[in-house]
Amino acid sequence: MLHENLTVNALGHLCIAGADTVELARQYGTPLMVMDEERIRRNFRIYKNAMSKHFGEGSFPAFASKAFSCKYIYKIAKEENVGIDIVSSGELYTALKAGFDVSKSFFHGNNKTDFDIEYGISNGVGHFVVDNMTELDSINEIAGKKGIIQPVLLRLTPGIDPHTHAAITTGQVDSKFGIAIETGQATEAVKYTLTRKNVRLDGFHCHIGSQIFDIKPFCDAARLMIKYISSLKVELGYEASILNLGGGFGVKYIEAQPELDYAEFIRLVSQFIDNEVSVSGIKKPTIVMEPGRSIVADSCLTLYTVGGTKQIPGFKNYTSVDGGMPDNPRYALYQSDYTVCLASRMNDECDFECTIAGRCCESGDLLQENVLIPKPQRGDILAVLVTGAYNYSMASNYNRIPRPEVLGIKDGKEFEIIKRESFADLIKNDL
Repeated sequence: MLHENLTVNALGHLCIAGADTVELARQYGTPLMVMDEERIRRNFRIYKNAMSKHFGEGSFPAFASKAFSCKYIYKIAKEENVGIDIVSSGELYTALKAGFDVSKSFFHGNNKTDFDIEYGISNGVGHFVVDNMTELDSINEIAGKKGIIQPVLLRLTPGIDPHTHAAITTGQVDSKFGIAIETGQATEAVKYTLTRKNVRLDGFHCHIGSQIFDIKPFCDAARLMIKYISSLKVELGYEASILNLGGGFGVKYIEAQPELDYAEFIRLVSQFIDNEVSVSGIKKPTIVMEPGRSIVADSCLTLYTVGGTKQIPGFKNYTSVDGGMPDNPRYALYQSDYTVCLASRMNDECDFECTIAGRCCESGDLLQENVLIPKPQRGDILAVLVTGAYNYSMASNYNRIPRPEVLGIKDGKEFEIIKRESFADLIKNDL
């Protein structure tokens, strides 16, 4: 199977964390997302232990909330003693309601409103990751009114191309995120920040992109950032104490992709950083990383019920399911690869090529094209694997379709994480 938490039982049914997905679909209905809690905790611990061992005490992972933000994930993050990154007041509110200590948070975003800034400062956000000087001025002003000095990082764009999908690349000079080093704007921003009375510049953040399977882009970014920190020490006498390298380690969605050893990747990045620091003339900063996809993606799958199968001789075949782009818009947006299987008939021959179509009134509502599965029958349960990251987070009510239920599995028992939306939920804000 694609990942070790997926198995097939004696009935020929797909199981996740030992739970029969067909039985779960029967009990709870579809579409249904099912998450393996132990897999989430395992992934957190891989990062936390490897970072502490190789980067040193004080270094830690901060979960990228945008991958999957809900009270459940923040409770796990709290128990596993990791940080979080947040990109909105809504994510901050959710973390607070889960009892998470937000002094361990990094508040991101390229357009934080004054409300966001005031809400974050009032609730004790650890660091704002500053995107531009207009934002910095607002943080400085609001912090001053509250009589505090707010810790910040500056988000810098290192000019690294990780050769991933253009929509999930963020480190290039002309990105909408951050302040470019190459143009000299970053140094001007550092000088300006150091003159503000109500903020404290603790260091820098960079993020080069997502779904990266090669260590080289991370090493290239680390080299550039360390050289830049060194140059600032010489030019300004300022030395950063924190270097946040963002996230982006790839996840195996299909058999053709590798399954990364995250602990080994972290060891190699740390070794590279140690070598760069040794010749840089600076102290090794505290290293932070922000994994999101690689924490939650492979913990989850989504179950659907097959409706109809349409064959167009000489062209293509369609298999329609009772979900689609409202619960998973990623194929429509990015043509994202997924593994699809017929969860109720895992031992049957996969001899039917088809496109998996969603139920929306939209030609682009597809989940995957040209997949090989047993020829489906109405009522079969179909599974799309590795859906824990950005699926529920990006879900919508397009066509007034309620968002799916999310179940957790722990110690062989299922429990509700997020309830299925009702029709009443769809109109609760209508006037």
